[in-house]
Formats: sequence, structure tokens, C-alpha cells
Amino acid sequence: MQSNRAPAHRPTLEEVAAHAGVSRATVSRVVNGVSSVDPELADLVRRSVAALGYVPNQAARTLMTRRTDAVALVAAEPDTRVFGDPFFSGVVRGISQELTRANMQLVVVMAHDLTDLARIESYLLGRHVDGVLLISEHGHHRLASTLFRAGIPLVVGGRPVDTDISVPYVDNDNRRGGQIAGDHLVRLGRKRIATIAGPADMSAGADRLHGFIEALGPAYQPELVDYGDFTTDSGAAAMTRLLERAPDLDGLFVASDLMALGALSVLRRANRLIPADVAVVGFDDIDLAAVSVPGLTTIRQRTVDQGRAMVHLLFSLIGRDGGADGEDAAPAYGIGPVILPVELVRRESA
Repeated sequence: MQSNRAPAHRPTLEEVAAHAGVSRATVSRVVNGVSSVDPELADLVRRSVAALGYVPNQAARTLMTRRTDAVALVAAEPDTRVFGDPFFSGVVRGISQELTRANMQLVVVMAHDLTDLARIESYLLGRHVDGVLLISEHGHHRLASTLFRAGIPLVVGGRPVDTDISVPYVDNDNRRGGQIAGDHLVRLGRKRIATIAGPADMSAGADRLHGFIEALGPAYQPELVDYGDFTTDSGAAAMTRLLERAPDLDGLFVASDLMALGALSVLRRANRLIPADVAVVGFDDIDLAAVSVPGLTTIRQRTVDQGRAMVHLLFSLIGRDGGADGEDAAPAYGIGPVILPVELVRRESA
């Protein structure tokens, strides 16, 4: 049955302007997030927008400004990793904070495999978002290269794997973190120091391993290296393999806290006392590191700050105002790269 009721009236920019007693152009600037409007006028416009229930026509705005007011966060990982790893939650929290302040939308897309990456690539090349934030990049993925060459504004979380492109990025000082961990174990007097490294096709995995090798110098023993994929299960599996090859190991650097928690469980089952028999250092400083038994000594990285910085680099690329000032404003990073400092957090495990 067809309704005879007239459609609800949708307030226009002109009506908001009349209600606020300002020009249409002033309303347009406020609605579009331009920061140069006098604060009192902007507040007046926002009250009129709320009073009238004005909702911008996003399609019309996109055609006029060539902006979608949306940013895509691409995680080149399956959803189980993204939602299960505290690293991702910290980065997403920082990204969300900054986009919310700028009144922009966050579109999160995850790639399980190369087929997903192809679908995501097609979507992004269609310019449905103003820019892209890419995290957890792997060497066999070429999404960063494709977007860069297509002129899509892009910021990478972590040192880009493809050295042939010049893309702004924000990274924690992974190499320095590996050095700090290795130095700490050496200073403790450990002689057979092993490591569970991250994936070799990711810059974080490679950089943490390189820093560790530099710290050990002549004491580095290649047979005491194994690899995981930053998950708890992979840490446990790598620890099992290391104990089979080197049952006398007495020090261990693990390239993520989740992998370290898996390694600790294997060491306990093997009746190795921590730290008396094996001193263990992780990387990340997730919440679980402080409450594990024993408490996990680890390298702290600033994932929330990383997410915030990524957004501000992207704003620099697209000419967008961050929408915050004073204490809430993120530092001015220019076009990067930005390398955030890391530090050792000492607990009972080492």
C-alpha cells in the first residue's frame, strides 16, 4: 500500500544560514571542517545545525570538494590477527582518536590472502577514500607500490618493504629495540642467547633481528635463531624447536610479547626456571606482559602514538586540518618519516 504522507523536509544550507544569521558560505565552511571560521560563528552554526537536524548531502559534498571525508586503514592480515593482537588495537585507537577530532570516517579493511588484496586494491583505486593507512605490510604484497604509483595518498605503519618507492611512514625504532634487548641479556652474563624473530618478510621482524645481531656481535650464533609470525602459538612452536637444538640456551629475545608468552609456557613445561635458567625479553609491552608469571621484561613501543602520527602525516599529504589544538594536538611531523623511540621495561623475567 502506497503512503500518502509527504516525505520529511530536509533542511538546506540556506535554512541553516538563516537560522544562524550568517552567510551560506560560512555554514558551508563550518560543515566542511574549515578551521578559519571565527569560533563564535562556528559555534552558532553548529547549534543551528543541531536545532534544525541538518545532515550534509555527502554525495553532493564529494562531487563539489572531491573529498569523501573517509580514510581506509588496510591491515594485510586476517581478522583473527587484527582483533587478537594488542599491537593492532593500539594503532587503531590512535588513528581513531585523530580522525574523530577531524570529523572523518575510518574504513577498516583486512586482507586474508592475495585475492583479498586484489579486491581491496580495486576498491582503493576507485578513490572511495581520501587516503590510505597501511599496516602489517609483507614483502610479497605490492599494495603500497600500486597505490603510490597511482597517486593515492598513502602512509605506511612501519618501514616500507619496497625501497624503490618514497612513501611517508611511521615506525617504532625496531632496530634499536633489538639492540637494547640483546645488550641487556649480554649484561646479565648470558652466554647462549637465542632469539625468536618475527617474519623475515616484514620490516619489523627483520629490523628487530638485525638490532639483536648487532648487539651480540661475535657472541651471535645463527643456530640459535628461529622464527614465528607474532602469534602465541608460533612462539611456542619456535621455543620447542630451539630447545631441541640448544637445550643449554640461557638467554632469549622474542620479537613480540605474544610470542614470548608462548615461549614462556614451553619453558615452564620443560622445567626451565625463569630467569635463573633462561632470561627472557619480549617486545611490545602489551598489558599481559605486566601480569604474566613471571612478569615479562620487554621493549616498550608506542603504538597509540604511531597511529596518531600516521594520521597527521596523511593530513599533510591531503591538505587536511587535524581539527585539534592545545594539548590534544599531535606534534607537527611534516611528511616523515617518523621514528618513535623505544625503551626497556624491566620485570622479573630478565
